[in-house]
Amino acid sequence: MNEINTRQIITNVLKQLNDSTQTRSVEVPIGVSARHCHLCEKDLDTLFGKGYQLTKRTDLKQPGQYAANESVSIVGPRGSIENVRILGPVRKLTQVEVSFTDSMKLGLRPPVRESGNIEGSSPVTIVGPKGSIYLKEGLILAQAHIHMPLEIARQTNIQDGDYVQVEISECIRPIRFEKVKIRISTKYALEMHIDTDEANAGLITNGQFGKLIKVGNCK
Repeated sequence: MNEINTRQIITNVLKQLNDSTQTRSVEVPIGVSARHCHLCEKDLDTLFGKGYQLTKRTDLKQPGQYAANESVSIVGPRGSIENVRILGPVRKLTQVEVSFTDSMKLGLRPPVRESGNIEGSSPVTIVGPKGSIYLKEGLILAQAHIHMPLEIARQTNIQDGDYVQVEISECIRPIRFEKVKIRISTKYALEMHIDTDEANAGLITNGQFGKLIKVGNCK
């Protein structure tokens, strides 16, 4: 999504808040996040060769983030999954995010974690065209979360780290997500991230909107 569309979403949300301060509700666009991998520079070198640089396939909604052309295979004790997309740019730590269905195919039981919190998470092997790595920890089920621009957070009195509920009624199977974590930054575009299992539960597709509720009492 380009910068103009992102700004339009923020403008519309702020207008909703000004027009309906009693409900304090926010319409949040949904992004369905399929299995993917984040790599640190050292592990990128091992998997693809020394000095290798990721190449951009498509921009993601969050500014500066992109899906790379490159992919890897991930391996567990019971099976493997090929063509796992790498998301760029490189990070400080390598981690793999999968759905619960994926984890069963691998034979692993990763914890539900916020992205970046991999301490004590499941092990996994990652295989690239030039080599492989074994992570003692690094495989997680990503916790449902909302990327929220600072200006919207201020309007709704939401703090970074708060938990909210999100109701999605404009779908074949209406569903409400509990304990959705708020992440706030001036660099974020407004978007809720769920994994493919969560999306399948409500037959949700990218671009649908959910209603953020209990804004006035997030803790």
